[in-house]
Amino acid sequence: MELQFLGTGAGMPSKMRNTSAVVLNLSAEGEGYWLFDCGEATQHQILHTSLKPRKIAKIFITHLHGDHIFGLPGLIGSRSFLGGDDLLDIYGPYGLREWLETTLRITQTHLNYTLRVHEIEDGVVFEDENFRIIAQSLRHVIPCYGYRIEQKPLPGKLLIEKAVEAGVPKGPLLKRLKDGEDVTLDDGRMVISKDVTGAPQVGFTVTILGDTSYCDSAVALASEADILVHEATFDMETGNLAAEYGHSTIGDAASVAKEARAKALIANHISARFMPSDLAKLQAQGEAIFPTLHIAEDFARFEWKDGEIIRLEN
Repeated sequence: MELQFLGTGAGMPSKMRNTSAVVLNLSAEGEGYWLFDCGEATQHQILHTSLKPRKIAKIFITHLHGDHIFGLPGLIGSRSFLGGDDLLDIYGPYGLREWLETTLRITQTHLNYTLRVHEIEDGVVFEDENFRIIAQSLRHVIPCYGYRIEQKPLPGKLLIEKAVEAGVPKGPLLKRLKDGEDVTLDDGRMVISKDVTGAPQVGFTVTILGDTSYCDSAVALASEADILVHEATFDMETGNLAAEYGHSTIGDAASVAKEARAKALIANHISARFMPSDLAKLQAQGEAIFPTLHIAEDFARFEWKDGEIIRLEN
């Protein structure tokens, strides 16, 4: 699993940071890309990466402020031009369907694929055999959601020596056993998957929050998460502005991570008032509360591997 940030700014684009968008790259898990928010010029940001818009399978919108949705019509139109013909599911607050349908109708944007819009409420908004996604309302100036992405337990590792001792030949039967399926050998004997595999492996949990002041629902969504993505629009000295505009300080983000017992925190949605020279101060303020802290910049990539967050080179 990999996270790639396409926009990490707050409110409007700046020379250093575009508006909000982050891709959860689940290619290794066979799910393609899931995009969270789609601020202005997100598709232009994608051009500077190896990401392919046609591989975007799901889009999750946290709220309907422009810096989180103004890139959406262009992206879904370009996805059609670029050969994307698979179903696209978009999840978000009430009003998203009307806005999208009106925009596409007035601009006569034709899509070569089925677009399915889900207007969500608190609770499970998506679930299949591999993943469950839970949404919960946050504290912002308009309705806004955070998303908790849970990977379900994975099959245990194949104990190859036990499988060979049981008479399983090399080939597809080994994979079927690893995937949890019992198999029958040529001599009629059945080999039970659980007898030749280890205990199921715990999947990862990623929490991606929209704009929010500190709130209990943010802590609940982030509970025991491997990675928490939390906005940090302001520093500790401008907490009065954070409260006024429904945003968080770097200290609020770190406090949520600490209370939730998350393993790692990635702070984004950084105000343009903060120059590169200010980031060390932001980092220090957050680390004083929660040490495993990263501040994302546009195009930053993070991998979760073997229980550890790794910042990748671009």
